[in-house]
Amino acid sequence: MKIACIGGGPAALYFAILFKKSRPEAQITIYEQNKADDTFGWGVVFSDETLGNFETADPESYAAIRANFTYWSDIETYHGGECVVSTGHGFCGMSRMRLLQILQKRCRELGVQIHFETLRQDVHALMAENDLVIAADGVNSRCRELFAAEFQPSLDWRKCKFAWFGTDQELRAFTFVFTDTPHGLFQVHAYPFERGRSTWIVECREEVWRKAGLDQLDEAQSALFCERLWPEHLGGHRLLTNRSVWRTFPTVRCRTWRHKNLVLVGDAAHTAHFSIGSGTKLAMEDAIALSVAVTASGMDIPRALEAFEQARYVDVAKTQRAAQTSLEWFENSARYLDQPPVQFQFNLMTRSRRITYDNLRLRDPALVAGADLAAARSAGVTTAVPPPPAYLPFQLRSMKLGNRIVVSPMCQYSATDGLPDDWQLVHLGSRAVGGAGLVFTEMTNVSPEGRITHGCAGLWNDAQLAASRRLVDFVHRHSAAKIGLQIAHAGRKASVSRPWEGNCPLTDGAWQTIGPSALPFKSNWPVPRAMDAADMARVCDEFTQSARLGAAAGFDVLELHMAHGYLLSSFLSPLSNQRRDDYGGSLANRARFPLAVFCAVRAVWPKERPLFVRLTATDWLLDRGFTVEDAVQFSVWLRAAGCDLIDVSSAGNSPESKPEYGRMYQLPFAEQIRREAGIPVMAVGGIQGVDHANTIIGAGRADLCAIARAHLTDPYLTLQGAARYRVAGFPQPKQYFTG
Repeated sequence: MKIACIGGGPAALYFAILFKKSRPEAQITIYEQNKADDTFGWGVVFSDETLGNFETADPESYAAIRANFTYWSDIETYHGGECVVSTGHGFCGMSRMRLLQILQKRCRELGVQIHFETLRQDVHALMAENDLVIAADGVNSRCRELFAAEFQPSLDWRKCKFAWFGTDQELRAFTFVFTDTPHGLFQVHAYPFERGRSTWIVECREEVWRKAGLDQLDEAQSALFCERLWPEHLGGHRLLTNRSVWRTFPTVRCRTWRHKNLVLVGDAAHTAHFSIGSGTKLAMEDAIALSVAVTASGMDIPRALEAFEQARYVDVAKTQRAAQTSLEWFENSARYLDQPPVQFQFNLMTRSRRITYDNLRLRDPALVAGADLAAARSAGVTTAVPPPPAYLPFQLRSMKLGNRIVVSPMCQYSATDGLPDDWQLVHLGSRAVGGAGLVFTEMTNVSPEGRITHGCAGLWNDAQLAASRRLVDFVHRHSAAKIGLQIAHAGRKASVSRPWEGNCPLTDGAWQTIGPSALPFKSNWPVPRAMDAADMARVCDEFTQSARLGAAAGFDVLELHMAHGYLLSSFLSPLSNQRRDDYGGSLANRARFPLAVFCAVRAVWPKERPLFVRLTATDWLLDRGFTVEDAVQFSVWLRAAGCDLIDVSSAGNSPESKPEYGRMYQLPFAEQIRREAGIPVMAVGGIQGVDHANTIIGAGRADLCAIARAHLTDPYLTLQGAARYRVAGFPQPKQYFTG
């Protein structure tokens, strides 16, 4: 079997080692355009888990790699004139050059041919001459671009510039330095990798880089500029250069990594930001998986490459998602500079959402205890041993919540003529008894025509008022929870069957839907009637009447639903609002009707009670549709109109939306609105329990956490969490005290 590798980095070298071990007869040739001792960057970092994979794959190279490691377990963060240390993490680093030398030597021992200073441009010829061609030619892969139509790559060029320096200072730990300057924030990612050497990566926003004049400096001048920024941290040591030019990091993704007998690996196929140290790890794990797949296939290359992609695609996607989250945190790290150093460190440690409160508490209980104290002080709690962040109180107007966990509105589709019954009483009552600080009703519609389905709840008549008052009275009498009412109009997404009946437009008993424009939600759905002035006036009156009834029922807080493509949300998005009058076009015009409804409701809702808005922060279609920047501006207008909190969700205006689901996946939108609009926010989406809530509140990234699905399976998760974290004095029903 003949195999050619384009590029002589860790992915190609390690694959050659592993496959040559299993198939000594294979002819493997590596073509590397650089010299044997050329490499970009300085050190590489691995975790203990990654090392275990290497030991299993090739004990010989693992032993040589391990003999050259520098180990450490601490992370030091310099911010606000202080150094906060987090411990218990377990890292090892080594020279990238030394790693390449070890792998090159092992390849030669096994009979792999390596040609340096050889650039093979004739990829088609290589594919014809070899059974398998491995494209390990890096982030600027020629192979990927040559077959771009097949691989369908996407390159996301990010907002920061970075330069990869070395230093002759031997650091003690993974080191982050955040330095605010007249030009803006500069940040350092640094770590040791061998005796007398450390990696020193400098990163800043591109606008900061230009303002500092770094776009005018050469490599040596840039190193001198950075040395002068951190004299106390470098301690008189120099910054070393090795092609240390300023770069922009691209996040590379491909729809597929295989074409005929050509396969992409490592940075050619996918990149992960250096802030989680995964580039070399991903490359070498690609090599392991590809070797296994080719061997197991019996040399059936198409089958092998399909198996390789299936084995790696999901794991790589997970790593890239975490890396992208970390990358975006560093892009926006200036927004956290006002945090106390210990909270800043907690925020930094949990930035990718892979490490959470509970995990960090096991690794570094002292840091988490300090972060608990910082969060408590910011909430006005002065006890010596404060509760975990999710159990801190929170007050808006006259409503004081005992904790930060909220039962998110969850449609039950079980009302009759809009009337909630015993199902809703048990559903909401059990979750209030279960300890949540705030329990929301399901989306409650302001008119019969505003319902999604025949089974949706409503609040437009006295019978519904009486049923709602029954819910409120139960929650207030039997729990410490507050109860909120969410009111809405489904707009063009109304008149459909229940989810378990197909979630399709009704044929029997259907009603005319309305929207900002005569555009159906899906092409095969009924066309809504474009609303006129009379429709707008009527709907606004319906919202105010529902709010009055909610106040009479005794709800503690009211939320207007402006998310998920329902009526008010559909006005905000240009995907669903294509009007050419004063209610369409610009954001100000698209916001006109939702703002008018908000102001009308605020006027009738009691002043002492808070008013929330659930908002779709983005349509998840890049620059199309409603964007997070639109959401920030709209939130500024809502705040000025008397809104107390934004409940931040996303998507729903178009079936084309492609949310990137994952744990706490909508948190960045909430955080951006909180910081840039200056208004409290409730995070929602992929928050899986109290651990996640502690992570979010402890890092100061949101004020409340709304949890839906986890509450469906465990109504008592807040109460159970209070027992697990030993929260002193947590209220519980007297009937359950013996439990």
